[in-house]
Amino acid sequence: MNTLKVTIREKVAIVAMDRGSSNAMNRELVNELQNLIINIEQDQNIAGVILTGKSGFFTAGLDLIELYDYNEVEIRAFWEDFLKLVSTLTCFKKPLISVISGHSPAGGCVMALCSDYRVMAEGKYIIGLNEVPVGIIVPDSIFELYAFWIGKRKAYQYILEGKLLTVEEAKESGLVDEVADISYLMTVAEKKIQSYLQYDYTTWQQTKLNLRRELIEKVTADQSVTLNKVLEQWWAPRTRLIVKTIIDNLKSKQ
Repeated sequence: MNTLKVTIREKVAIVAMDRGSSNAMNRELVNELQNLIINIEQDQNIAGVILTGKSGFFTAGLDLIELYDYNEVEIRAFWEDFLKLVSTLTCFKKPLISVISGHSPAGGCVMALCSDYRVMAEGKYIIGLNEVPVGIIVPDSIFELYAFWIGKRKAYQYILEGKLLTVEEAKESGLVDEVADISYLMTVAEKKIQSYLQYDYTTWQQTKLNLRRELIEKVTADQSVTLNKVLEQWWAPRTRLIVKTIIDNLKSKQ
């Protein structure tokens, strides 16, 4: 794998996203993570997953620099794969914990929302769904995923505002479950996942799926209508201009 590093410790797969300085997600990373999670779910020797990034970034979200140059076929394939990954992570029956090691906007926040527990590093980091200011329509399934954790009212307001939360705001809203010094994040996550693994695995996993039944129905439903709207807006001149401005700013900082 080119974009992921995997370590197995006490029957837990520690999956670290490893693509560039900010773990920006392109189609390769999405597909590698998708295939890995499917394989882990079927592997009886792995009991759970801790998903993490690198110091300073969990993941900066979608790689706008690469996606901007995708043609119509490529960008549709990317979004189909991304929504499929969201579905796979949401339906994953084994324990899944996100160690949010830094900034986690947009697609990064979406990845974290799929997990059972989120622990985030202390510091001046941000997390949230800021797609609207970028000109990207938020798919129905992602709204439902956000609302599952923080409630529909807050999810509705935060998405329309493109709100990025501080670590403290994320903890207060329920988006993040625990905050810790970055050097202790993995310790906290491993302790939490072992607390899940002490229970009968069939009981725990089926209970998780039961609790997520309505959410699973929503993220696995046909999203072709919404996706068509997302893609139509992606090619709109105003969205292209906003994305191009963001890309220019990113490149100037590199």
